[in-house]
Amino acid sequence: MAEVKCEYRIKEDMEFLLEAEKITCEELAERTGISRTTIIEIMKSGKTTGAVNEKFYSYAYKSGYRMNSVKEELLKEKAAKVLFHGSKYGLTEITVAGSRENCDFGKGFYLGETYNQAMAFVCENEKSSVYSFTCSMEGLKMKRFDCSLEWMLAICYYRGTLGTYAGHKAVQIIVAEIEACDVVVAPIADNKMFYIMAQFTDGEINADVALHSLSASKLGFQYVFKTSKAIKRLKPVEKYYISVPEREDCKRALNERAHEIDTKLKLAKREFKNGLFIEEMLK
Repeated sequence: MAEVKCEYRIKEDMEFLLEAEKITCEELAERTGISRTTIIEIMKSGKTTGAVNEKFYSYAYKSGYRMNSVKEELLKEKAAKVLFHGSKYGLTEITVAGSRENCDFGKGFYLGETYNQAMAFVCENEKSSVYSFTCSMEGLKMKRFDCSLEWMLAICYYRGTLGTYAGHKAVQIIVAEIEACDVVVAPIADNKMFYIMAQFTDGEINADVALHSLSASKLGFQYVFKTSKAIKRLKPVEKYYISVPEREDCKRALNERAHEIDTKLKLAKREFKNGLFIEEMLK
C-alpha cells in the first residue's frame, strides 16, 4: 500500500491564467463567475470547492487552455517514466487489491501511458479525476503483450468468458507468467473491445477477425502493477480536474472510436473468413 497525497493545483493554474491572459483578479472573477474574494483566498491558501473548480477549469478549457495535456507533456520531459490513473471518486492510497477480480489481468493497480487514456475510463463520472505518477521499472519482473492471441486469451480468462477453455494448458501457461510478474504491460481493452473478444470466445468470429478488429482500438498500453514491490515504485505527482466541457469532448471522441471499431469488425468479417476459431486453436 502507498499513500496518495495530491490535490488540484488550482492556485498555480490561476496564476498561470492571470499571466497568460494578462488580466486582474477582478477580470478573472467577471469571466468565470467566481467572486473576487474567493479568488484572492485561493491565491493565498490554494484551497477550493467543487463548484469553484468547475467554473475555473471550464473557463480555461473553453478558452483553449488544455492545461492537463500540456502538464503531461512537460512532466514527460522531466521524468523517465510517467503513468496516469483515472479514479471515479479520488485516491488516498493505492494497493494491489484495489481493482475488481474480473479486470483485464486480475487484481492490481491499473495505469495508462497518457492523460487521455486515463480520462477515457472515468469521464462519465462527474466526481472523477486523473492522477499522474512517475516510476522506475528497474529490477521489476515484467510481462509484455502486444495485440495478439495470447493477449486476448489472457483478458478473456480474467474476465471470465473462456468457459471450459480456461483450464487449457496454453491458457494456464499464460496465466502463470502473469501471476509471477510484478508488472503487466499490454494494450488497453475497454468494454467495446471486450465485446469483440467475447464473440471470439463464443465461437462467433475467428481469431483473425477479432485481432484485426481490435487493432483499431488506438487506446495505447496499460501498466498493471500486481505486487507491493511494484506499487512502491510509484510516486504520485498531481491530481487533475476534469471539467464538464472536457468530459463532453472525451465522450464524443469515444463514440467516434466505437463507430470505427464497429466498421472495422464488419470489414474484417468479409476479409478474413478463413481464420481459425477458438475450438480449433484450443483442442
